[in-house]
Amino acid sequence: MPHTCTKVATPVSLRRLFSSASFVGCGDIAVGSVSEDSRTCEPGCLFAALPGTLAHGKNHVAEAIANGATAILTNHPIESARVQQCIVPNVRKAYAQLCEAMYGYPSRRMGIVGVTGTNGKTTVTWLVRSILESSGWPTAVMGTIEYNDGMESEPATLTTPSAKTLSQWLATAVSRVTQYAAIELSSHALDQSRASGTLLDVAIVTNITQEHFDYHGDSVSYRASKARIFEQLKRRGLVVLNADDPATASLVAETPNGSQVRTFGIDQRADLTAENIRLTAYGTSFRLQTFTDSVDVTTRLIGRHNVSNCLAAAAAALHVGIPLNEISDGIEALDAVPGRMELVSEESSINVYVDYAHTDDALSRAIAAAREVTSGRVLCVFGAGGNRDRSKRPLLGRAAGAADVAVVTSDNPRHENPENIINDILSGCREVPVTLHVEADRAEAIRWAINAAEPGDTVLVAGKGHETVQIIGNERLPFDDRAVCQETLSEITSSVPVGAN
Repeated sequence: MPHTCTKVATPVSLRRLFSSASFVGCGDIAVGSVSEDSRTCEPGCLFAALPGTLAHGKNHVAEAIANGATAILTNHPIESARVQQCIVPNVRKAYAQLCEAMYGYPSRRMGIVGVTGTNGKTTVTWLVRSILESSGWPTAVMGTIEYNDGMESEPATLTTPSAKTLSQWLATAVSRVTQYAAIELSSHALDQSRASGTLLDVAIVTNITQEHFDYHGDSVSYRASKARIFEQLKRRGLVVLNADDPATASLVAETPNGSQVRTFGIDQRADLTAENIRLTAYGTSFRLQTFTDSVDVTTRLIGRHNVSNCLAAAAAALHVGIPLNEISDGIEALDAVPGRMELVSEESSINVYVDYAHTDDALSRAIAAAREVTSGRVLCVFGAGGNRDRSKRPLLGRAAGAADVAVVTSDNPRHENPENIINDILSGCREVPVTLHVEADRAEAIRWAINAAEPGDTVLVAGKGHETVQIIGNERLPFDDRAVCQETLSEITSSVPVGAN
């Protein structure tokens, strides 16, 4: 959705919305349209001068005014701007709250399940949607793969979009009689208060491991950004935490007074647990156990980590009143999540999975999932994104040591030299006993791995998952791991003589 300066029917009073705000040039501002992008401001628009990662919005005030902005939302008075100004301590948070108000407080008119964590966010939101919709509750989903308001879907540009886009999207979902929304909340979005206007019925933290240190700096800041999800809980809302995650102990102390807390886990004692787990190459079964009841669950999702994801989604569903048997039906109704341990072909003597794993923890879990359903070797194809956290590259290399063969290649190199990224990864690979193959061309690396696999082996292609482009420099070139895998498998099949075993 573009950052347009859409007008609302009833202007919002900033004096009423922000009672402690101060004003320059006026006693109040009635806002009928707003933009955080100076280029899209129109006559009568309020410009939100937000701090950015590269530049501050205050540097673009002149352009906003030239395009018609007649007021500014800012955290400090801007003397050079001869327009009305509303001064607030936290302009990002205020902007999110303003957007929510302008679109009629949509999060108060529907149930919202917010999901954060390093890994598993997308799968949990898709599971929540599947459970709720199977029980007759129209549900929207927003996250890394798509923004689907219940009627229309568009590819995601960010895991969590701008405050205005989020509020506008939720309002559209409400207008389409969508009763719930499951939304992913990234650490960047939480740190930047993009969703601060959105109130949550349920806040799920899947797990917290190393990611985005290029932005957050360290694990303390990263964890703190994740914990900000609790600030958005509705009164008597539910917090869902992973009992198997060491970070949970510190998170419990940060949950709001009056909130409920429910835990899930496989290895540790929890409110929701899984017993009798059976893992196959085509799906998983287990018994979902609460303190008072239990139900058998069958899912096409692969791996123990997806059992945890099912438990997290089940905890949210129980909170909104879905019975256990309907939760089981809803989990079973989800065929697959694109690019999440997605089985590419069931007609081959080898199993080929495509997964989005791009952190060391996620890669370890994906390799473990492949190992548990493989009689032969595990060959793992992976890389690391360019112009992103370099510190995780050796960690990815070490994690790949759990495979039998590590095929190191490019991911989205962006503006970095792929060979430099690969060398960073190899520094970790060399610390573990794994057979290495290096091929910078991702398509060739995938082809090599599939051709090198023998009957009973598993090939795991990790890092890009559902993505359909590869970012090289400024170009977004068509590229889909799944398509390359399917083409390679087809070539192998067509080359086998008729009647050969």
